[in-house]
Amino acid sequence: MITAQDDRRRTFETVPASAEAVSWWGRAWVSALEEVSRDAARLARGRTYAAEGHVDAVTVTPGRIVAYVRGGRPRPYRTELVLSAFPDARWSELLEAVAADPAALAALLEREVPRSLAESILPGAGELVPRCSCPDVARPPCKHAAALCYRAARLLDEDPFVLLLLRGRGERELLEELTRRNAAHAARERPDSAPDFPGVPARAALARTALPPLPAPFAAPAAAGLPPAYPADPAAPDPLALDQLASDAAARAFALLTTAEDPFAGLSLWQDAVRLASAHPTAGLTGAARTLYRDLARATGRSTTDLARAAAAWRQGGRPALAVLEEPWDPPAGPFDRARPLLLAAARGSFRPDRNRLTAATRQLRLGRDSLWYAYESRPGEDDWWPTGRPCPDPVTALGS
Repeated sequence: MITAQDDRRRTFETVPASAEAVSWWGRAWVSALEEVSRDAARLARGRTYAAEGHVDAVTVTPGRIVAYVRGGRPRPYRTELVLSAFPDARWSELLEAVAADPAALAALLEREVPRSLAESILPGAGELVPRCSCPDVARPPCKHAAALCYRAARLLDEDPFVLLLLRGRGERELLEELTRRNAAHAARERPDSAPDFPGVPARAALARTALPPLPAPFAAPAAAGLPPAYPADPAAPDPLALDQLASDAAARAFALLTTAEDPFAGLSLWQDAVRLASAHPTAGLTGAARTLYRDLARATGRSTTDLARAAAAWRQGGRPALAVLEEPWDPPAGPFDRARPLLLAAARGSFRPDRNRLTAATRQLRLGRDSLWYAYESRPGEDDWWPTGRPCPDPVTALGS
């Protein structure tokens, strides 16, 4: 929460470039100091200091602007500009005038100084008092105070609320007070008018104890929709990548809509890459699909062969099937031990056990932690196993699928 005390102190670590004010009120600020100066050379030197960045962070509080200005000595000088803050009575008159003048209020909201308030808030000749810790105190302003004046003018260019803060009020409290006073003016001008938009009295709205029922949801579509065609544009992302992302987002949204569950929640980077690749079987890969496989493999630090094998497992049975491919384990006695006699009885041959795997020549069965059997095959004489078929609780059926 911003307090009034916080609102009445602002520090600007950086000040807009250039020493020359560009707004009319910024120039009027500079004129207030230049009119009392009797040394044009000092002003010129101060303008150079401002342009070369000799003015450090500027702090603004009611009645005072303070900064350290670096001169010819190693230690910077503490320099300030003093401008009297308005008393509360003066502020009340000023705010009432702004609230009653839509043009003035609009100008302030656009961060401009209203012309109607210029004489009231801008410093007059001799009202802006420079002070500096440098030894040059004979004829103020010194070049350090002049530099601060020029830099402060650039702050006023960007934000006239800096000037209003100097006069005693922060931006937040000013806007809150102007809002309140403007609403009071509007109420006095239209005491009996009704709002020109539909609504209900606040008392009736707050008296409700139950909300009306929600309308019935629309029926779920039969399938996820197809994305639009994305034009090729050298300055735009790859249209094929956009098509892939849009299609995947539609499939995920469709699953959420129809099952109220996210089927892809909690996937690792590798698992999600495998899922995306599984939508494109490796047989007859198009150029776009080959690019997808290459990019996914690079992103996960794996080879395209690893990705193709894992995608085949994902098509076989999703995340559990991928775990069967990558995570050997030691199953308990029971279904695994009964599988070999069943395969012999079905004339499928003699299978050699190894952890959760049964292997015979070019065929292999793997038992998953979900108690399903997953079939694999390899070329003769090679140890290069690829998923095939669909998982099944019966090893004979799984092998035959």
